[in-house]
Amino acid sequence: MGRDTATKRNSNNQNRAAESSIDRPSLRSRWHHNVNRNNRKGRGYLLYSVILFAVFAFAMASMVLQSSITSIVFSKGWNEHRRSIREGLSLGSTLKFYPGRKSLRLAEGHGLDQVRLQGRVGLRPPRLAVILGNMKKDPQSLMLVTVMKNLQKLGYVLKIYAIENGKAKSVWDQIGGQMSILQPEQYGHIDWSIFEGVIVDSLEAKEAISSLMQEPFCSVPLMWIIQEDTLANRLSVYEEMGWEYLMSYWRRVFKRANVVVFPDFTMPMLYSVLDTGNFFVIPGSPIDVWAAESYSKTHSKNQLRTDNGFSEDDVVVLVVGSYFFYDKLSLDYAVAMHSLGPLLVKYARRQDAEGSFKFAFLCGNSTDGDALQEIASRLGLVHGSVRHYGLNGDVNSMLLMADIVLYGSSQDEQGFPPLIIRAMTFGVPIIAPDIPIMKKYVIDGVHGLLFQKYNPEALMKVFSLLISDGKLSRYAQNIAASGRLLARNMLASECMTGYARLLENLLSFPSDALLPGPSSQLQQKVWEWNLFRKEIVEEADDLSGMDGRDSSFRGSSIVYSVEEKLTNLIDLANISANGTEIPDVDIPTKSDWDVLREVDSFEEYERLEMEELEERMDRSPGVWDDLYRNARKSEKLKFEANERDEGELERTGQPVCIYEIYNGAGAWPFLHHGSLYRGLSLSTKARRSRSDDVDAAARLPILNDTYYQNALCEIGGMFSVANKVDNIHSRPWIGFQSWRAAGRKVSLSVNAEKALEEKIQKETRGDVMYFWARLDVDSGVPGSNDELTFWSMCDILNGGHCRTAFEAAFRQMYSLPSHLEALPPMPEDGGHWSALHSWVMPTPSLLEFIMFARMFVDSLDALQTNSSQVNSCLLSSSQLESMDEDLAEAADDGDLPRERWLWPLTGEVHWQGIYEREREERYRQKMEKKRITKEKLIKRLKSGYIQKPLGRRR
Repeated sequence: MGRDTATKRNSNNQNRAAESSIDRPSLRSRWHHNVNRNNRKGRGYLLYSVILFAVFAFAMASMVLQSSITSIVFSKGWNEHRRSIREGLSLGSTLKFYPGRKSLRLAEGHGLDQVRLQGRVGLRPPRLAVILGNMKKDPQSLMLVTVMKNLQKLGYVLKIYAIENGKAKSVWDQIGGQMSILQPEQYGHIDWSIFEGVIVDSLEAKEAISSLMQEPFCSVPLMWIIQEDTLANRLSVYEEMGWEYLMSYWRRVFKRANVVVFPDFTMPMLYSVLDTGNFFVIPGSPIDVWAAESYSKTHSKNQLRTDNGFSEDDVVVLVVGSYFFYDKLSLDYAVAMHSLGPLLVKYARRQDAEGSFKFAFLCGNSTDGDALQEIASRLGLVHGSVRHYGLNGDVNSMLLMADIVLYGSSQDEQGFPPLIIRAMTFGVPIIAPDIPIMKKYVIDGVHGLLFQKYNPEALMKVFSLLISDGKLSRYAQNIAASGRLLARNMLASECMTGYARLLENLLSFPSDALLPGPSSQLQQKVWEWNLFRKEIVEEADDLSGMDGRDSSFRGSSIVYSVEEKLTNLIDLANISANGTEIPDVDIPTKSDWDVLREVDSFEEYERLEMEELEERMDRSPGVWDDLYRNARKSEKLKFEANERDEGELERTGQPVCIYEIYNGAGAWPFLHHGSLYRGLSLSTKARRSRSDDVDAAARLPILNDTYYQNALCEIGGMFSVANKVDNIHSRPWIGFQSWRAAGRKVSLSVNAEKALEEKIQKETRGDVMYFWARLDVDSGVPGSNDELTFWSMCDILNGGHCRTAFEAAFRQMYSLPSHLEALPPMPEDGGHWSALHSWVMPTPSLLEFIMFARMFVDSLDALQTNSSQVNSCLLSSSQLESMDEDLAEAADDGDLPRERWLWPLTGEVHWQGIYEREREERYRQKMEKKRITKEKLIKRLKSGYIQKPLGRRR
């Protein structure tokens, strides 16, 4: 968020406005009839000064006008936060929201316009996960339902999750099918990587975001829509109390979102201390219309006027202002309010048959009201013609009982003033300065009246259009009715197209996904009122349903739960009472837990090492059981770091072990337990601390290189197991399975596991591979899956580069001439191919496959190194070639084909020359040992060496 503090002086406009007011003889003569011209002129200046002082007083009172149209704005937290926002703003400053670097890129992106021109053949529609934190039928849900229904029209498929059940479940079931209600323990059991993006609604869904803050889900695009200001009202409290750790906690959570979306431009200012450059605004919400319609169904205009001391014939003019005001007087606002001077003099002093005009200022506190009444009396205004209503007044009642709403601020330049939307919904004609946002919606003369800023005569002119014979004119009634129709669906179309456009710039659409339709296809321009009609009536007396973005959650919100949980870590109350400095307490992050796991692992290694050292020290041998136990402890050091012999003992006698490949703590809930499975972590830091998972990076150092870790992905884990396989896997059969198989519910069932083990025990020979995870192709895509061949499907999955990459890699591997077909024939299986690396095979067959895979990956990497084009594709299989030995000989001789050669880094380097050299070295060592032994024997014989007797008789 940014604050534009450049001073806007508008000096020329001020001077012209002041001169036009001072030089009006008609106004002076009205106040002074019996004095000479010079006295009239002098006293006229004096009177103008009094009027100007009054207007400035009105403006100053309006400086503390309601800063939000919701009931929660009266809280202490809001006032403190508003004061902090105003700090540093100089005279004439304007407060604006500017998106950060991340959001600016999203705002300036071109979406999918160019991609759509290229054409695409997809296998499935784009998928979105929607996590609901609020299941009420309220205006927030109405906005989100409308947006989601329109995203479906563009081709998105939605999967709806909710953290609790509620009244809106039936509505969401209609939109996204069967909804999933998540319990806290289920947050980590969802494979978010199957979605193109995740949309989170409400602060209350914060816990679900925690599961998206760990690998492998950190890269899943996340949009967080925040419509409530519960947390904003607590931020100033945290700052006042010195609870910086709470600020840091929420700042980290907010940072995870790729974009945080707010429904108006004021809310990102309230949350500014948490902005990490990802705040974004898509204006539009039915909350103000909802509030006004709910209130009007249970409240009478006449009764409200009676309760507030207004008669039926009074013309009540309500003067309101903008969201944000400053302690120092803003020049452009002061000049705008100065326009009220002539208006008050002309209408507020009248008490005749043409009607009585009452001006109500909704602003300030009781002190401001007293000052306002004193100034009004000094101006000679009719008693009661100028009234003050403090911020604790009911905004809805003020708007409903008014005949005219005069919007006195010219500060709003970004979003449409919500208070104006609410007034229009009540059917009240509005008068406002000609700020740009008003002109954007044909307000002037049709749905309301605008007057030129800093021009009192313009205000008088438009005000007179609404008055006829001391009452509202027919013209006023017409624009009020027109404004009411406009306000009902104000910003609805902009809101829907805004979200559609933002998603285009935010999401990455894989080559196998169909592209969503352009936002220009959206024709709906209204909110889905028909789905929430009943709730507007039921919640008419519920302030949370009308105004509150905060009160509905107060006491039960996740904000207060987090606050209570974290503040219990230290006794903040006692520390604050003693006047001592509050320590900077930080909440453990994922990296902190990673460090802790490493420390635990290191300490355990040290403990085992110390035990071994103690065993080597001279001491009594002890009983046989102790000796055996100590021997077993020492053998633990033979295993790799963090590996346990317990798991190895469990797999003793098993014919097969399936290695589950994963990368990140977020995949832990999807991993299996038991003797059949073993974890294979692609990252040392992401390994489970209390398991015998294999550390792939430790076995194959190339995986510590981020580039190759991302390039090789799960095949890199297979390379690590095959590297010196006898040290880790001594079973006749071996299997691999991605963690995603369990996440997508396509892993082996218990019965399938038993059947597999029985089959392997019978099939002691052969090169049979067992597949069980099919390729995930959604139904409903035009065309039959049977029409897909392996290569056409591979092209679709890899952006059209699959055949080209495979062909180029094979030609380089086998030195094939250009006239020969390089692509091997693949089986036609009706579109059914294995995915997710779910298979088993005899261990010797794996080693043969890895030989081919290493050469293929190296060839592909060579093409990638020499080309700027990305050639991402799948791996296949082939018969064993003599080529592995050639590469090993070149690597052994240091004859590198290129500077960055991947092949020697992906596993063992062996060829016949290495075997011969090792055999020769062993023979040389053997002969050297014989030579030394022979020399010792000859030396003993020459020196007449005789063994000394063991004992001597005396």
